[in-house]
Amino acid sequence: MGVLQYLTFTRPDIRFAFNRVCQFMHAPTYSHWIAVKHILRYFKGTASYGFHITRSSFFNLHDFMDANWAGSIDDHKSMGGHLVFFGQTPISWKSGKQRTVARFSTEAKYKALADDIVKVI
Repeated sequence: MGVLQYLTFTRPDIRFAFNRVCQFMHAPTYSHWIAVKHILRYFKGTASYGFHITRSSFFNLHDFMDANWAGSIDDHKSMGGHLVFFGQTPISWKSGKQRTVARFSTEAKYKALADDIVKVI
């Protein structure tokens, strides 16, 4: 699990799945072990993915965000996230559950946008 934790720094696509599996490390079951093997197989097939720091003459700041309305089956909270680029290099990213339950998908997007703006500023 320590190796996977290191990979989450450059591979945010596995961060959520890894976090879910780590919540059951104190009493893992067979299904959790299957989930870990699934993460490892996914990583093996996408080993060239990840953030790559490159030198660039572009100094634009770009921010991308999205939200998944009621994405958590446990508590129906929406998932939101953002990715900030400086030029072609990612400098900040975050994903996670929103603090409150959104009634509409538009509300989930606005909450994600508000959290994103606070994070960037």
